[in-house]
Amino acid sequence: MESSKQKLRKLAIITTHPIQYNAPLFKLLTEKNQISIKVFYTWGEDSIKQKFDPGFQRNIEWDIPLLEGYDYAMVENVSKNPGSHHYKGIINPTLNKEIEEWGADAILIYGWNFNSHLKCLQFFKGKIPIYFRGDSNLVSSGKKFIKDILRKVFLKWIYKKIDFAFYVGQANKKYFLEYGIKNESLFFAPHAIDNNRFTIASDTNYRNQFKIANDSVLFLYAGKFEDKKNPFLLMDAFCSFNNIKSHLLLVGNGYLEKNIKLKVELLPNEMKNRIHFLDFQNQSLMPDIYKCCDVFILPSKGPSETWGLSVNEAMAAGKAVIVSDKCGCYYDLVKEGINGYVFKSNELDSLVSAMNKFKNREIAFKMGLQSKEIISDWSFEKVADEMHKAFIKTNLI
Repeated sequence: MESSKQKLRKLAIITTHPIQYNAPLFKLLTEKNQISIKVFYTWGEDSIKQKFDPGFQRNIEWDIPLLEGYDYAMVENVSKNPGSHHYKGIINPTLNKEIEEWGADAILIYGWNFNSHLKCLQFFKGKIPIYFRGDSNLVSSGKKFIKDILRKVFLKWIYKKIDFAFYVGQANKKYFLEYGIKNESLFFAPHAIDNNRFTIASDTNYRNQFKIANDSVLFLYAGKFEDKKNPFLLMDAFCSFNNIKSHLLLVGNGYLEKNIKLKVELLPNEMKNRIHFLDFQNQSLMPDIYKCCDVFILPSKGPSETWGLSVNEAMAAGKAVIVSDKCGCYYDLVKEGINGYVFKSNELDSLVSAMNKFKNREIAFKMGLQSKEIISDWSFEKVADEMHKAFIKTNLI
């Protein structure tokens, strides 16, 4: 058995830190036993400790296991300001040497926009196959022509260094094609979450906690209270919404939180009593949050709302969705009038119109069933299978 394992070709995976959207995939790839993988975490040892999240404005430590079932190494990070929020937050003088010493036959890099990741691309180009995973899109691109031209030149230079890319959805595929990656070098590997975990909830009932009647439609937002997520537009839309029995639940924290809550305090009591808040809830608690709502809303205006994995979570929980057209997921996941609606970003009337489609919970329930069906194939198992097929096609396996 040991000798057969030694014959497996080796794939080094380079990513910044353990997250709930990648760890299950690494475990599945390991369990397939068709390729030997080792994940090199470039943030270093500090990445597994409780850390301050600037978006949530609080310390975050995920409460689900992220380092089980696969081989990994924490690479020393010498950055003076370590983190995945800026280019110089990831500086690993030994990364390329560690990958070579492990004997990698290929590398898979998650994101190029860190000091060490870009150096890794440059170092291994032409030596071993380079696979790339990213979720950028053109959805939020503006009309800054000179800046866009320079960016296009730069990104084409970057992507010439990779051999193959895994795209997460149609908007991401268009992005890769725009910046020079050939169609035959692109492989679909969908953005996914642990669908099964979001179908199981406890007996916790937030509707009772907030005294929300059984026949009231509950809209949910869960995420960071920051400008790009556009929570104020959602607040304005809810106040303009003509269903007096509806409720809005906002879950999360962030730098806009104080102003949002102040705005609610200034509303008439009839409206104020139908808007509720919960602080950031960790992953193990989120299935209960989704269970209580009828419609999940992601009102992002960008820039850089590359996907919106909270939409996957809500759909896995069997909920209808309303998503802005600046979220990369809308191309693939939102079927108009079937499981939800897409509204024009930052346009109040467009969002209000979408919310007005949900006059009662029965409508939302039926759409939620469609959401669950649509998202069933957007799973970690699907990602692992598609990556496995790509590795066979490109002769890595």
